[in-house]
Amino acid sequence: MSAAQFDIPAIVPADPSANIADLLVDRVRATPSLALFAVPDGAGWRDITAAEFERDVIALAKGFVAAGIEPGDKVAFVARTTYEWTLVDFALFFAGAVMVPVYETSSASQIGWILSDSGAIAVIAESEEHAARVEEIRSEVPLVRDVWTMASGALDSLRAQGTGVTDAEIERRRSLAVGSDIATLIYTSGSTGRPKGCVLTHSNFVELARNSARALEEVVNTPGASTLLFITTAHVFARFISILDVHAGVKTGHQPDTKQLLPALGSFQPTFLLAVPRVFEKVYNSAEQKAEAGGKGKIFRAAARTAIEHSTLLQEGARVPLGTRIKFALFDRLVYSKLRAAMGGRVTYAVSGSAPLGPRLGHFFHSLGVTILEGYGLTETTAPATVNQASKAKIGTVGPVLPGVGVRLADDGEIEVRGINVFKEYWRNPEATAAAFDGEWFRTGDIGSFDDEGFLTITGRKKEIIVTAGGKNVAPAALEDPIRANPIVGQVVVVGDQRPFISALITLDPEMLPAWLANNSLPGDMSLADAARNPAVRAEVQRAVDIANKGVSRAESIRKFTILDTEWTEASGHLTPKMSIKRGVILDDFADAIEEIYTVPVNTTNVSLG
Repeated sequence: MSAAQFDIPAIVPADPSANIADLLVDRVRATPSLALFAVPDGAGWRDITAAEFERDVIALAKGFVAAGIEPGDKVAFVARTTYEWTLVDFALFFAGAVMVPVYETSSASQIGWILSDSGAIAVIAESEEHAARVEEIRSEVPLVRDVWTMASGALDSLRAQGTGVTDAEIERRRSLAVGSDIATLIYTSGSTGRPKGCVLTHSNFVELARNSARALEEVVNTPGASTLLFITTAHVFARFISILDVHAGVKTGHQPDTKQLLPALGSFQPTFLLAVPRVFEKVYNSAEQKAEAGGKGKIFRAAARTAIEHSTLLQEGARVPLGTRIKFALFDRLVYSKLRAAMGGRVTYAVSGSAPLGPRLGHFFHSLGVTILEGYGLTETTAPATVNQASKAKIGTVGPVLPGVGVRLADDGEIEVRGINVFKEYWRNPEATAAAFDGEWFRTGDIGSFDDEGFLTITGRKKEIIVTAGGKNVAPAALEDPIRANPIVGQVVVVGDQRPFISALITLDPEMLPAWLANNSLPGDMSLADAARNPAVRAEVQRAVDIANKGVSRAESIRKFTILDTEWTEASGHLTPKMSIKRGVILDDFADAIEEIYTVPVNTTNVSLG
């Protein structure tokens, strides 16, 4: 086995006959009275036991059967992250159907494509607004027989409709699927072209859940383990975790409104979190701006520096000097303990995925007592292929390969994956499927490297590598991630393909900007256009660019940048639902701004070239 390939054998023997419904049946048999979910109830939460959840699943599955859903039928689901999401998911498994999740932010035309391509015969919509979007394209999807709207009481109606269906019929249907059968059809949000449907099998989820539960034992198998899900369950990352939680007996709560996240964390008090890096950046930046507003910005920044230094020394196995230990203890009382309390006081682990976190935040949260286990995976790998584990973690990497999975690097550094988690095919798209595989190895399109102990580091996307006119290869992520960490920066796209130097398009973060402006004696209600031209704002962005430039060679450094007076959002078409940038779309839509960077003489640069 070369250092560029790591195959880790499965810990749990495979069961080709098992399906996802079996995970719930096994859980109920083992611990019927264990609280498997909690739902908001006044200012607190009401527990739902494993047995209660199974009864609810069966009642709703009967409704689907009574409504004419047959085994193998595709049913689309557009909704936010709530208890009902996982209820519907398992009810469809018990009815023998195949769910096609749709992001709740999807436009009517995106919904239309997914419904027609998948061949869905019914849609479950959470809100009247979701149902209205489906209605817009209803004439284009003649196969869709029913649109059920949860806000209008559709789930209760289905339960009532299903009372005549026998338990035996549900047991028959839930047992039909074997491991190799399709479990779900998830459309990749895709930063290019039309989304492709990934066929994920029952085995993909069952085997990955069983092996991950062992690899992440300290996270999910501890007494009282609980998590609050707030990232969209339509995305494979949260969907996999919700199924893993049922298998492992983790109590799961939901909070779809991220503005309510801190109060929900305070009342739910989870033991671990699942998040994307943007969430950790927001927690850090909000804390920093709050400290700044209270005249304690200096203390906060000193605390952050000490936290990062302390954690870095521990990871390197170096001795922590007495002075650092004393400062750390002081800041633990003054700063870290308050942040821990804000996250509910019990969080010890956080699983991060979908984009690079960066060592700075990893070390900062580690010092708060929260170990961020960064992982790596795609829709096509049913989420994780590698993940840092409680007993085997390195900040700055995406961890070792999971049991049952193989990862290798091609000659050009492209990461390729095989194993229990790799999808079957792209739905009705044999050309795309053939192009995505080298034998049994799935080509991810990402570039990475392994260290001697088998920890993977992601260095960029193969398609995103910029080659300057001077022939220098530049991975944008190494520059973009540090800049995006700045509180007032929303998004960054580094450009420079076939150009004489590297530059960047930058947007401001409208949520963080008002607090930063107020803390810097500027009007908090300044428009994005005025802020983009404001000298203090430009100087702050310049500071972020300087920090990023320190991490690369001069040839790779950003010489010029433009602050745009607009936002990139999912609605504007510039971000995917998981908040990744659609690079190609941005390069097209802002071609004039890019052209201006390279035609205006370099002496008007925003950037100090010294």
